[in-house]
Amino acid sequence: MTEIQAAVRDWPMWIGGEEVASSSSAWRTVMNPARREAAIARVPAGNEADVDRAVAAARAAFPAWRAQHFTARAKALLDIADELEVRSEEFARLTALDTGNALRTQARPEVTGLITLFRYFAGIAGEVKGTTLPAGEDQLQYTRLEPLGVVAAILPWNSPLMIAAFKIPAALAAGNTVIMKAADDAPLTILLLAEVCNKHLPPGVVNAMTGRGAVIGEALAKHPGVDKVSFTGSTEVGRGVASTAAARLAHMSLELGGKSPSIVFPDAVDEELIDGLLTASRFTRQGQSCTAGSRLFLHEDIYEEVLARLSDKLGALKVGDPLDEESDMGAIINAKQHASISAYLDEGRATPGMKAVLGGSAPTEGPLVEGYYHLPTVFSGARNGFRLAQEEIFGPVLVAIPWRDTEEVIRMANDTSYGLAAYVWSHNLDNALNTANRIEAGWVQVNQGGGQVAGQSYGGYKQSGMGREVSLEGMLAGFTQTKQINVRLRAVPRG
Repeated sequence: MTEIQAAVRDWPMWIGGEEVASSSSAWRTVMNPARREAAIARVPAGNEADVDRAVAAARAAFPAWRAQHFTARAKALLDIADELEVRSEEFARLTALDTGNALRTQARPEVTGLITLFRYFAGIAGEVKGTTLPAGEDQLQYTRLEPLGVVAAILPWNSPLMIAAFKIPAALAAGNTVIMKAADDAPLTILLLAEVCNKHLPPGVVNAMTGRGAVIGEALAKHPGVDKVSFTGSTEVGRGVASTAAARLAHMSLELGGKSPSIVFPDAVDEELIDGLLTASRFTRQGQSCTAGSRLFLHEDIYEEVLARLSDKLGALKVGDPLDEESDMGAIINAKQHASISAYLDEGRATPGMKAVLGGSAPTEGPLVEGYYHLPTVFSGARNGFRLAQEEIFGPVLVAIPWRDTEEVIRMANDTSYGLAAYVWSHNLDNALNTANRIEAGWVQVNQGGGQVAGQSYGGYKQSGMGREVSLEGMLAGFTQTKQINVRLRAVPRG
């Protein structure tokens, strides 16, 4: 029996510390991105009644969990991290199967990040603390940071474990209980994470649900028993979630789409630049990343050279089965996303002035046609106003735009509705930092293109969202609320 065949089984939801099916007894099939029409699992088709069950379980667990000493919460998170480390390869292989992300380049690093963030937030659980204010001898004035209550974490399909790591341990460390809503197309790793969490936490502290986003996500956003909605996904869907949650004035944070600029100055050209641009492009995640540096602004003096060297590097990436150790890139998540990317490629080839210097179409023969694969694509001759340079393609597509003047490139970089990430490449410190400071984005990297790091403040400007994650700031601002307490003290006679 192959690994894929062995994975075909029913994966229940987790509610109140128990594995449960949907109250309707309905199931939906999870498909394998690397094998068209191949089923890998079934998960419950949750509904509004199941949301009611999960909210009730989380609310029942909240008083005792918030009352735990922070060291007890920290120990639980560390215990979870320890088990995740022991089972890291199991999680990585399931990630590759579930999402289509390549095992070596994406799935294993994602699991490592999950473990790191559980340990990081365990380490700062004691920082959920207030202040005292100097107010005279007859006053004690102090603040308490208190948990919000029940947090609904609505997760995406591109990197479900990584995004869960941004939200779940922070919410738990601050004393909240959690309902994870797994993505329709990649739910399995979230259900496995819920299994591990429920071994080390009281029943109801972490719950996990599956089902259509339009049903489960909507029900969580409007449920009066949910105190905070933390959503990661597309800007379009995020607007709907925000509107629903705002109608009842619920707390919310949103990490949405991006069309991140990558600005290269002439002095930056070396092999480290080419490697860094490859990393920033997120092609090893098939470009399915909201922080992908997909708008490449190359100074005209080095435009052709960098484009040629980068295209050679990207063209050498091996696209293949996510579970193959040799694969650099895996599969696109589903048929709908595959078709969407293909439509952008068709438009790019048909746009006057644009040319595909690498790729430009989906594979039409060989083993890759068995799954939802796209090859790395680089378009030259783009202008910043073109649709391919403005809209989030969420695929392995890079558009290269020439520039001459620093003011011009900063204007173009900021000429977008998004503001999540940006990349600046220059060995001149003045150029690099002045440019980074003027870019309208929540996360700017200089001379590097890596991923988020525990402790940094991560989040977007403009239509890329609101709120911050992956940091002490994100935990305190996102998962606690401040209570001010003023106490009048009786004067003590002085002898």
